[in-house]
Amino acid sequence: MTPSPTTLPSTRCRVAELVLPPVVMTGEGWADYGLVDSGHGRKYERYGPYSFIRPEPQAMWTPRMERWPADGEFVPGSDEDGGGRWAYGSREVPRDGWPLSRGECKFTAQCTPFRHLGFFPDMAPVWDWMGGQYENPPPLGEVASRSDDGGGIPTEVPPPSGLRPATSPSGGGFSSLNLFGYTGVGTQALSAFGPVTHVDASKKSVAQARANAELAGIAERPVRWIVDDAGKFTAREVRRERRYDGIILDPPKFGRGPEGEVWRLEEHLPRLLADCRQLLDADSRFLFLTVYAVRMSSLALIGLMDEIFRDLPGKLEHGDLAVREEGPDGRLLPTAIFARWSNA
Repeated sequence: MTPSPTTLPSTRCRVAELVLPPVVMTGEGWADYGLVDSGHGRKYERYGPYSFIRPEPQAMWTPRMERWPADGEFVPGSDEDGGGRWAYGSREVPRDGWPLSRGECKFTAQCTPFRHLGFFPDMAPVWDWMGGQYENPPPLGEVASRSDDGGGIPTEVPPPSGLRPATSPSGGGFSSLNLFGYTGVGTQALSAFGPVTHVDASKKSVAQARANAELAGIAERPVRWIVDDAGKFTAREVRRERRYDGIILDPPKFGRGPEGEVWRLEEHLPRLLADCRQLLDADSRFLFLTVYAVRMSSLALIGLMDEIFRDLPGKLEHGDLAVREEGPDGRLLPTAIFARWSNA
């Protein structure tokens, strides 16, 4: 029986190295995205052929440009719940979105009611980091196969994904779990290395993630698309004795599941991380946790992860995600905090 977070023994033997100095993971612009300027509580970004202004409380400095010729600006509401509206300029912005890409990942950008544009560009260094954890596959004979539905109990030993097609229906390669997967750009990045289980409580988000996979031409890769509450799904995977090589989770501060389940970060994250630990073992490669829009330090996240993951080999780290402004002497705009366990 899996212990609850309150009964996890804090004296369990330490194996993982705990790195206390924070790490900054910096996102740089690419052809279809860039942070052009920021300041006075806002940021000015380009998304393909269009440019937008969005609120950014952490941009406390002065903008470097005199004016921002944007195609749209998100005007926040009077509350703190992320409400507001888009105000558009003279150029028509496609309301149903427009295609963007980064490497082999392709996805649709769209002005959403939640102030973002259908994906989180500050996650780009995380996508690269996860791929780096899978860059050195174990020798043949050391990678256990997974069941076709994503997770699984080791059976026969196929070649790792680096030595067989990523579209293999047999489930070979590294098996990943993407919780709170949203529109699936991270799922696309992980699918290059093996089967992925993509979980989100929003049916609309999962539908968009599948559409993005179609856009990228990778719809035949072995991805399980699951509309479910992340906590309930993970608990069921523990009972099924599933195992994954890597897990990424991006939980909201507050949310609701498809059946009205309530998610509160401070209340439910410890249980979820404890269950994620049960899905990993000493041969797994990583868990990456990001948290946005909370009054919390990454030290709080790493303290919790150290309690739960300290008995695994590898390294525990924490810090900030940030995006660098384009141009000379670009400033770093912090966007989120993170904690991660790695064992590559």
